[in-house]
Amino acid sequence: MALEISKTVSFMPTIIEAFQSNNPSKIIQPLAEKIRKETGAEFVVVGNMDGTRYSHPLKSMIGKKMKGGDNDKAIKKGQYYVSKANGSLGPSIRGKSPILNKNGEVIGVVSVGFLLEDVHHQITKNITKVLLVSIFALLISFLGSMLLGRDIRKDTLGLEPYEIATLYKEKNAVLHGVKEGILAVNRDGFITMMNQPAKRLLHINGSVRHLKVDGLFSSGYLYEVLHSGSPIVDKEVVWKDKTVIVNCTPLFDESGISGVVASFRDKTEIEQMVNTISEVKSYSEDLRAQTHEYTNKLYVLSGLLQLGEFDQAIAMIQAETQVLQIQNTILFNQIKDSKVQAILLGKLGKASEKKINLEINPESYLEALPTHLKFSSLIIIIGNLIDNALEAVSESYNPTVKFFATDIGSDIIFEVSDNGKGISERDIPNLFNRGFSSKKGDMPRGFGLSNAEEAVIEVDGMIEVHSNPETGTVFTVYLPKQYERRPEHA
Repeated sequence: MALEISKTVSFMPTIIEAFQSNNPSKIIQPLAEKIRKETGAEFVVVGNMDGTRYSHPLKSMIGKKMKGGDNDKAIKKGQYYVSKANGSLGPSIRGKSPILNKNGEVIGVVSVGFLLEDVHHQITKNITKVLLVSIFALLISFLGSMLLGRDIRKDTLGLEPYEIATLYKEKNAVLHGVKEGILAVNRDGFITMMNQPAKRLLHINGSVRHLKVDGLFSSGYLYEVLHSGSPIVDKEVVWKDKTVIVNCTPLFDESGISGVVASFRDKTEIEQMVNTISEVKSYSEDLRAQTHEYTNKLYVLSGLLQLGEFDQAIAMIQAETQVLQIQNTILFNQIKDSKVQAILLGKLGKASEKKINLEINPESYLEALPTHLKFSSLIIIIGNLIDNALEAVSESYNPTVKFFATDIGSDIIFEVSDNGKGISERDIPNLFNRGFSSKKGDMPRGFGLSNAEEAVIEVDGMIEVHSNPETGTVFTVYLPKQYERRPEHA
């Protein structure tokens, strides 16, 4: 600052012209003092080439030599610079500028100075001011951060950041770990969250965040809860090829209903599980029937032996042995899959108890089945077809059900035929519809063939039916030996 003031004074025409007058001090002194007072400088001294003063804060110093010995670079070399020296007023920092005439010749020097004591005082004053402003700003920032932190903690329910991160990880683990599908939408019907089971159940790939729920899921119940604010429990929704059980719960915030969370599960899967359990139970009952049948025959043999009717006992044993030998030869030598053997043994006992002739075609041949054909699926397919056939011939003369199996070629083929009264052409198209049955009765019907068809389709198989009122009905099942599980979204 001292250097800038000195430069300004050295360029002033009045100062330059004063050097040409008989008494330069008379012109320069008032002007220099005015500048000193306005700028706050300690002194503004103008001197000639000899260093004689034309101005000074103390008038008694005018006409005397300038002190400090730091004028040479300005007077001799015409340089502008800042120096530190001890003058008549004490140690000071000075700005030195040469005064040039119209010809560019140095004719004098301007020295503007600030006492070091004043400089230190001003620095201390400025630092204090900056410090006070900084402390004030710090207090304001601290108060603002406290208010902001309180507001954030209110929004985060008082949880620390690490607690929020932990809850987020746990929420993700729970959402994607549960088997039920979970879907959340905001008040405008845009999806805010959907877990992986929900995507698999609804055949959805990729991110659905911020997409409208309409078209991705049956959204009627969601909008109903958004408008009413009342939860909906265990509602059945048919979506594409699935029956889904839906529960909807509203979400609330300070402004009211903020969204809805829906959880849903596949009813079809539950029904399949129940049907499988039912078929296993039926298989168990068939085995008990077989045991009961043979127990009755043993009682008869025991009675004949006790009565001494040995010839009749031997004839009975031979007849049974002959039938069993034929059946067992086919069952254990030609059908080599233990699962199919177990199912047929149970059905043979059941047929025997009902006095129905269940024959295994002697041309049957079956190696061990591929692993993708599960025991539960075989029980549903073979068990239901044989049970239907047994029921179809229950009122026929000489009731007969025939079973044939082969694995020649690329498919495994099961065929069940009966000599019942057949199925009308009108009923055949509806035969595999769930709940449809041509039989009368109070018991729920129409599920066996539907379950069998679902189990066949599950492994990319095919089921055919041919029926004739005169010759009976034939069901044929084709199951591929090679099977590649389809993706969930296929």
